[in-house]
Amino acid sequence: MPRERSGYYYPNKFARLAIEAMEEIMGKNGLNAILNLAGMPQYVDNYPPDNLDKAFDFSDFTALNIALEEMYGPRGGRGLALRAGRAIFAGGLRSFGALAGVGDLAFKVLPLNAKLRVGVPAMANIFSQFSDQISNVYEEGSDKIIYTMERCALCWGRSGLDRPVCYMGQGLLQEGLRWVSGGREFKVDMSTCIAKGDDMGRYVIYKEPISG
Repeated sequence: MPRERSGYYYPNKFARLAIEAMEEIMGKNGLNAILNLAGMPQYVDNYPPDNLDKAFDFSDFTALNIALEEMYGPRGGRGLALRAGRAIFAGGLRSFGALAGVGDLAFKVLPLNAKLRVGVPAMANIFSQFSDQISNVYEEGSDKIIYTMERCALCWGRSGLDRPVCYMGQGLLQEGLRWVSGGREFKVDMSTCIAKGDDMGRYVIYKEPISG
């Protein structure tokens, strides 16, 4: 039975980066099993094109996340989704225009707080500009940044869960923060998730690095 479409889309390139990241982590056979379990056999050996056409439905992206959980269990799926999120950023998202200046020397000499103030909204802007995801960023006190996902491709149509599930976004933010900060690691918590009945997804980024 075909799943209900969301009518909201990621660009093909985002989906391709995610599928390539999964292949890198679990190998070709593991990826093919995930694609089949997610009901997307058409993508076996036939990845979405490397372009910015908004054509990959949120419901399909969510299906990939559900398939990870079903195949590897909640804990194993979480670990793989975190790794995939990191690989998605490292594999191509950092090359987007909104982050182009982050590699410049002028940016590299900024204090850490200024790097975060510029870099985290730049990551949100990539999704707002190129996809139907709605993300915003604001500071909470002096020690936290809140990254929101008000329309989320990672848990589209999911409800009634007792835990947050959007780990791929968490991994993506972790890797993005590492890159923006010049190699530091940061604690990122999922505080709310639409799949467990919250109004939106929220990631809490703690400004004080935990390493690096």
